[in-house]
Amino acid sequence: MNLLRFLEGFIEKEDVSNWEINYSQFKPAEEGLREAICTLGNGYMGTRGTACESPASRIHYPGTYISGLYNKLATNIAGKMVYNESMVNCPNWLFLTFRVERGEWFIPSAAKPTSYKQKLDMKNGILKREIITQDRRGRKSKIETERIVHMSSPHLAAIQYVITPQNYDGWLVIRSGLDAGVRNKNVARYRQLKSRHLIPLSSGRFAKNGIFISSRTNQSGIEIGQAAKVRIFNNEGEFNPEISIIKTKNKAIYQELRIFVRKKQRYVIEKTVSVYTSKDKNIKRPLISSINSVKKAVRFNKLIRTHKQVWDNLWKKCDIKIENDLFSQRVLRLHIFHLLQTASVHNINIDAGLPARGLHGEAYRGHIFWDSLFVMHFFNLHLPNVAKALILYRYRRLPQALRNAKTNGFKGAMFPWQSGSSGQEETPISHLNPLSGKWGPDYSHFQRHVSFAIAYNIWEYWQRTNDLTFLRRYGAEMLLSLAQFGASLARYSHKDDRYHIEGVMGPDEFHEKLPRRGKAGFKDNAYTNFLVVWVLSAAAEILKVLAPNDRNKLLKKLEIDNNVLERWRDIREKMALILNSQGIISQFEGYFKLKELNWPLYRARYAKIQRIDRILKAEGKSPDEYKVSKQADVLMIFYLFAIEEVENIFKAIGYPFNKNTLRKNYDYYVKRTSHGSTLSKVVHCYMALMLNRTKESWHWFLEVLRSDIHDTQGGTTPEGIHLGVMGGSLDIVFRGFAGINILSDRIKVSPRLPKRWKGLKLRFLYKRHWLNLVIRNERLSITILGPQHKRFDVPIEINGKLNYLLFGKVYQYRLTKKP
Repeated sequence: MNLLRFLEGFIEKEDVSNWEINYSQFKPAEEGLREAICTLGNGYMGTRGTACESPASRIHYPGTYISGLYNKLATNIAGKMVYNESMVNCPNWLFLTFRVERGEWFIPSAAKPTSYKQKLDMKNGILKREIITQDRRGRKSKIETERIVHMSSPHLAAIQYVITPQNYDGWLVIRSGLDAGVRNKNVARYRQLKSRHLIPLSSGRFAKNGIFISSRTNQSGIEIGQAAKVRIFNNEGEFNPEISIIKTKNKAIYQELRIFVRKKQRYVIEKTVSVYTSKDKNIKRPLISSINSVKKAVRFNKLIRTHKQVWDNLWKKCDIKIENDLFSQRVLRLHIFHLLQTASVHNINIDAGLPARGLHGEAYRGHIFWDSLFVMHFFNLHLPNVAKALILYRYRRLPQALRNAKTNGFKGAMFPWQSGSSGQEETPISHLNPLSGKWGPDYSHFQRHVSFAIAYNIWEYWQRTNDLTFLRRYGAEMLLSLAQFGASLARYSHKDDRYHIEGVMGPDEFHEKLPRRGKAGFKDNAYTNFLVVWVLSAAAEILKVLAPNDRNKLLKKLEIDNNVLERWRDIREKMALILNSQGIISQFEGYFKLKELNWPLYRARYAKIQRIDRILKAEGKSPDEYKVSKQADVLMIFYLFAIEEVENIFKAIGYPFNKNTLRKNYDYYVKRTSHGSTLSKVVHCYMALMLNRTKESWHWFLEVLRSDIHDTQGGTTPEGIHLGVMGGSLDIVFRGFAGINILSDRIKVSPRLPKRWKGLKLRFLYKRHWLNLVIRNERLSITILGPQHKRFDVPIEINGKLNYLLFGKVYQYRLTKKP
């Protein structure tokens, strides 16, 4: 088959609408969701897609967040001082509005525009808007805006604001500002907590058209400098407007620029902003750096040109093309877009992890959890230097993880469930139930599996990149320290000749303790126990890879001797799991004794039951009494590991495993899971694919795609997008639909496209080689790019047959149909 003809579906049918999220009406009730979805960022900072004309209000919430910038405040809750570290809402740089003289200031929610269009251009990283509005005197103005957070120059952001008078001549006043009086008020259930994180330091004017503001976080002591300049142009050139300065006790500074405008002429206002902090590498005076940066900044059209170039290069590496499914195409690109905005090449110079809700809002206080488990595969396979930078955030907190373990009576490295600036445990001790309005204890810090998620990320990075330098300097030490921690959790019992783990929770946070037990945590959580066996096995493999001298130095440093290694081997053979006679794996000891919930009753009684835990608590009951799951712990095992690997570990620890084990456990737990986490649907989608349940998997996949763009969790997306589900959707496409599984000795490609997809095109990086894959009309095309070798490093298995692919050649295969 001619290659051009094979690819023509992708060449001819590419549509600009595949790259856009469009809104044709202004809907105040949906503005919070749009602000999160339309966030712009570059890895260093992110700014919500809020109307630049509005301060924080009931409808609008401007928020700018800088990677790794946290502050801790204390609040008195019911007589207790509660300390919460939060990602700080930094000074609002967006503010830009106008009024026709003697008229009112333009705010979209107050003006009721007669025409409204907003577009998120994902291909170029631009937020665009076009509005026609009329003031109380009948004067109509057309407003066109474009906004960027610069992907090439991480400290720069800019707005182009074009005003065209429709039916009037007269004086126009433009107001631009920087506001350090902002608070953290994005999440309703946090609003009882202290929220003012910034101390304004100074504000003022530089040059003729520039303003600046400086502030400092009141606990962590990080200084933030912002500077902005405004220029105005029309067809005849640049204006020299009248400018006045308005200050509000250093909390905010505004400049007002007055120009005379004529009907039907376009007036282009350019606002360029620079942001630096004292946390930035080699920056001692952030305000001076900001002012100097803005002074040098070029015009908007030149800024946008270099911005687009970087986005174009990113999409060449990261794009996924789907034929015949506009919704999936658009949403998957939205997911890629937000992953790239949260972590980019700039993270190499930033000490920051991957916040679970991105740089898009204040949910979870901007903390780093285990969600990177669902995201890191994307960076490993497209931008491994970014993946490495995110792992090094954890490495720099390894000393604190060692202290965490020691303080809690364990060995090795224990990373916190919620991490922020220091690597200490940042999980709140109390949690507000919004249904009951009551605060209750938060036990989620007992989720020790977060440490093994980090080990998994280290292992996957190593497997994908073969980066031996990383392994020698960082990875091996981290992974062995995590293995030490896992082994120290395990306690041997002579009663059954097995190792057991107590006092832990799995990802299913609905269950905190057994009924009528005062102590939180469970014994023999299946997911945790399995991960401990796996991490000890991975540690053994890593020791084989290291050169003898490196291995001996590391073992000596970590005080790991032959007795320790022998105990690790013993745990790998005798770890406890609990299975019933039907082969169902118990989530934890005592799970099978819990009561069944009357699911039909609760579905009839409540519109949404994803958070059945809150519903039960509001009714005076406890989810601990029932077989209800936020997400099924047990199924995570099959999501993370190839079925052959799961089978090998089961056999090694002496438990039965057969082809029906997967099916039985999926069927059992899917009936008892409320999907209170968006991640749950990712796992269920992948499991259904493994079981060849195509209709069921497609249902789950649509639910995954809808999670954020439709806010299916009911108000959570306005508080920040869900990075885990976005990474998970791409993982489903990669491992599930494209059927690409990277094993230790080969790449296995076994596509299973949804029926409505006519074709799929993607590329990924594996050990310095780019692989281009096109799947169309039951045919597979593969091209190997990258450093030229006689053979590609890893055999590729297609239709059950191993193939060794040469550099630069296009290979085509007819795919055999699945049974």
